[in-house]
Amino acid sequence: MRRRTVRLLLGIACAAVLAATMGCAAVVSPAGGGLWMDVHGPLQAGDRVGSKEGRACAKSILGLIASGDASIKAAAAAGGITKIESVDHHTVHKIFVGEFCTIVRGS
Repeated sequence: MRRRTVRLLLGIACAAVLAATMGCAAVVSPAGGGLWMDVHGPLQAGDRVGSKEGRACAKSILGLIASGDASIKAAAAAGGITKIESVDHHTVHKIFVGEFCTIVRGS
């Protein structure tokens, strides 16, 4: 009985370590990183890149709680942009917290 309890506790400990290191905060990215991620990527581009920039972000904690408005509309409004020229994204993931930002450039 004692050996079975030790194995059970060891299994629970291994599962906890794996969950902590596998990137529980789910965010979208073109490249993944289990412990750390800081990736920029394109979403849409026009003929040129505008002079103004707006950013809108959403955050995730443990992949369980998420909030924010990372829409193109929110990013354009944040930058005072009325004509969108390009849209990119920036994803940051640090073990338990993830953030996805939409970056809009235009005029």
